[in-house]
Amino acid sequence: MFDRDKRTGREIGRRAFIATSGGALVAFILWCYQRSDPNRVEASPDKPPQQVTIVEFTDAGVRKGVVTEPMIRKTDAEWKAQLPHDSYEITRNADTERPFTGALLNEHDKGVFRCICCDTALFSSETKFDSGTGWPSFWAPIAKENVNEIRDMSLGMMRTEVRCRLCDAHLGHVFDDGPDPTGLRYCMNSVALRFAKAS
Repeated sequence: MFDRDKRTGREIGRRAFIATSGGALVAFILWCYQRSDPNRVEASPDKPPQQVTIVEFTDAGVRKGVVTEPMIRKTDAEWKAQLPHDSYEITRNADTERPFTGALLNEHDKGVFRCICCDTALFSSETKFDSGTGWPSFWAPIAKENVNEIRDMSLGMMRTEVRCRLCDAHLGHVFDDGPDPTGLRYCMNSVALRFAKAS
């Protein structure tokens, strides 16, 4: 009887080890896939940059007008030189900051949240709300023209990634569990944004 119990214990231990190792391997593969970021735009001397149309806003959130300009493309080295390390990893490599650590989580002043990479207006303080998730959350972008929403299959689930239209910076993800009037939650990384307070 004791021999059988020992064998059963060893078999369970072996199975747990195999399951844990397999899970770790799958997590590592998904992490590598996410880091490869096939949507990232690099500078290319061969072809001219794509033209994009965005809406400009003052820091008070007043619409100034529509402009069409070349998409900003830089090399990895140029982005690294321009951005703090955390901002680089999140905006250029689609990383995610830890919840409840972002400087803009509790920002409640009136103003505009701009892209840390190119200063495009992305979100207004008027649509910010406390989602309880640990990331700055908004129920709508300041202008749909200023963001791209891309299907994201990383981490083994279907999500919608949000990127800056002008420079292709990864900002976060949008979910359909937000408040009225849109029912959406744009869950953003603080270090992907710069807050411009209304004067």
